Amino acid sequence: MAALNLPILDLSQLDAGDEAAARFRDELRAATHDVGFFYLTGTGVTPELEARLHRAAKDFFALPEADKLSIENVKSPHFRGYTRIGGERTQGKVDWREQIDIGPEREAVEGGAAYTRLIGPNLWPTAQPELREIVTEWHAHLSGVARRLLRAWALALGADESYFEVNFGDPSTLIKIVRYPGTHEPEPQQGVGAHKDSGVLTLLWVEPGKGGLQVERDGEWVDAPPVDGAFVVNIGELLEYATDGYLKATNHRVVSPKAPDERISIPFFFNPALDKRLPLIELPAELAAQARGVTRDPANPIHALYGENALKSRLRAHPDVAAIHHSDLVGATV
Repeated sequence: MAALNLPILDLSQLDAGDEAAARFRDELRAATHDVGFFYLTGTGVTPELEARLHRAAKDFFALPEADKLSIENVKSPHFRGYTRIGGERTQGKVDWREQIDIGPEREAVEGGAAYTRLIGPNLWPTAQPELREIVTEWHAHLSGVARRLLRAWALALGADESYFEVNFGDPSTLIKIVRYPGTHEPEPQQGVGAHKDSGVLTLLWVEPGKGGLQVERDGEWVDAPPVDGAFVVNIGELLEYATDGYLKATNHRVVSPKAPDERISIPFFFNPALDKRLPLIELPAELAAQARGVTRDPANPIHALYGENALKSRLRAHPDVAAIHHSDLVGATV
């Protein structure tokens, strides 16, 4: 398998003077036009906070099964809480992982568009009260990083710096704390199947030294191993849509580790409010000439309204939750 050398960008360059900031924006635009993935250092996230979250993740997955199942996501119409191993699917195939999904803490909404069913409270494990505090701190740090990236992207694409903030509304965020258990199978197994993220921006923290993430490039799957002190960053379908394909949402997947090894990863998804629609960015002529158009896949339509994109993704990934709480939407166009 060919090696993948994703570019490494340093966010702190935005604070190192006009020339360094302009160079960062150029590198950001190039990375997400060419492959849609890069490593990001200089985020200000401390090793101490990373270690606390990593420890909390391992402690959660080490809880007795009864404690984890007390917050199982089949109890949440909002797709929150714990998913047992094999409880999620990508393109109809079972993903070999367990996880907890944590979104914005909100009151449930009655009525309205179908996607408002994603709004509601989280499920927190009573056996691990410290998890909520650590996740809240993590969310605050990464939201700040995401906002800085979006301002840099806007300028790099010839738009006003506030373009995304004006059109985002109250962001829809999602934190997944994921454990990939090892398998004894001789062939590589699907930790999570090939997919593109449905929103705008993903910041991925991966347990140091633990590979498995792969990115599709030129029709070939290539490894994207973790880099110490860096997040893996990728864009989603909505940013591809807003740039008419100038920026690229890229297929990626995770291969399960070999037993007895395991792997913790924690993606943070930063997206617009469910009721927001990102308008097309009017790109400068030299960039517009390189726009490839939005990927057309009849089996996976990209919606301009983020709530429709998000609901599409959740219904497919969690058919058990969909069947229990949203049977009227199963098989329907959302």
